[in-house]
Amino acid sequence: MAEKKLMKGNEALAEGTVQAGCRFFAGYPITPQNEVPEYLSWRLPEVDGKFVQAESEVAAINMIYGAAATGVRCMTSSSSPGISLKQEGISYCAGADLPFFYANVVRGGPGLGNIAGAQGDYFQSTRGGGHGDYKVFVMAPDSVNEMANFPRKCYEIAYKYRIPTMVLADGIIGQMMEPVEFEYPEVDVSKLPEQDWALGISKGRERRRVNSYDLREGQLEIMVNDRVKKYKEIEENEVMYEEIMTEDADIILVAYGTSARVSMAALKMAREKGLKVGLFRPITLWPYPKKKLAELGDRVNNFLVVEMSLGQMVEDVMLSLNGKSKVFFYGRPGGSVITAEEVLKAIEDTSKKGAKEHATIK
Repeated sequence: MAEKKLMKGNEALAEGTVQAGCRFFAGYPITPQNEVPEYLSWRLPEVDGKFVQAESEVAAINMIYGAAATGVRCMTSSSSPGISLKQEGISYCAGADLPFFYANVVRGGPGLGNIAGAQGDYFQSTRGGGHGDYKVFVMAPDSVNEMANFPRKCYEIAYKYRIPTMVLADGIIGQMMEPVEFEYPEVDVSKLPEQDWALGISKGRERRRVNSYDLREGQLEIMVNDRVKKYKEIEENEVMYEEIMTEDADIILVAYGTSARVSMAALKMAREKGLKVGLFRPITLWPYPKKKLAELGDRVNNFLVVEMSLGQMVEDVMLSLNGKSKVFFYGRPGGSVITAEEVLKAIEDTSKKGAKEHATIK
């Protein structure tokens, strides 16, 4: 077993990225993710990698486009409004089928918002975020240990399917400290296979080109439809989730990230009171674990979605259940932290008022 190390969430994410083979980072400072670029500014040179603090978020994502086009494992990170600025470049990378990894350590919003942890970027992340028809593979950690280990999976998916991948965390997980165990051996970048599509200088090799469009009549539609085929393959093969005490549950909480941690505490409190409560935690937010959630809906009548937002994941839960069960919601937006006691009260309300469509936001 690897030795555990006490780390802050953002630093664990950065170290996990390096151990997963990242050798280029470009970014721009923004709270609450500043420890990511700060850590990589000295860590990447130790492994012969390159760190660039760009002049803006827009500059950073376009540097990533160039780096990803050469096949190197690269990364950028930011927080909410910074990710919004990067969305055009992310769309370009998706259109060019470029694999890279990025992280959003979410803050309150909309607009500039505040620097507190929030979950209001769910729609932006799971719906592609930028213009055009594309998807991004999204993982949602609920611990510092997952912050450390999810980059490895993201890079595997990115290069297997040639797709942008991301970790969607929040300011609380980014700033907290917990013991970390890196669960995989460090990637030896010298042994990574050469990408047959990547740009570079090599005599005698057929000319290669990376771009995100084809202006010939009907060709862009063909490109988009070809991309949809791999999205369907990802939905079939790469879904991840966690179930806790759902076997006998009358109410199932659905939550991710920090909300899942709070919901777990509320679950224990509810069980002590004799309420049969379970927890379903989607780990991949796209692809969403809709098939498993639908199976749970065959035998459970009430689901309570818990989010630090106005309830964006509620839509995916309702689509997954397709009318089989009642879906309730408890959430707080704007960087307000939900407590276990508040979720427990929402559980009790859900138990008493199963006929209502939504719980009230408090």
